[in-house]
Amino acid sequence: QVQLVESGGGSVQAGGSLRLSCAASGYTDRTTCMGWFRQAPGKEREGVAAIYPGGSGTYSADSVKGRFTISQDNAKNTVYLQMNSLKPEDTAMYYCAATWGLYGAYCYRALANPTNFNYWGQGTQVTVSS
Repeated sequence: QVQLVESGGGSVQAGGSLRLSCAASGYTDRTTCMGWFRQAPGKEREGVAAIYPGGSGTYSADSVKGRFTISQDNAKNTVYLQMNSLKPEDTAMYYCAATWGLYGAYCYRALANPTNFNYWGQGTQVTVSS
């Protein structure tokens, strides 16, 4: 069983930065596709970014492209989301998620449907004030 634990959320002013971390434990391997999602109150869960097995490729949603960067430290079994130039509309609960067996485009295409991801962290709150 894979366990995911997010950290790094908090409250910042618009234009500020945060770095989220997702620590993975249990059985993980290079077939694991990792993604970040966010969900604001009253809204559907939205895929934000994904990283391919092995960390060789990444994808970011248009809404965060150029501002958010997903990365991975395989030695630490940790995935990061660096968030710069934060906007109030970025305010949401952010979730780390994982699924197995998806490579390359098959990984980031899975962001379209959160049910494609089998393992989820507890979430970390990000609040951006104007």
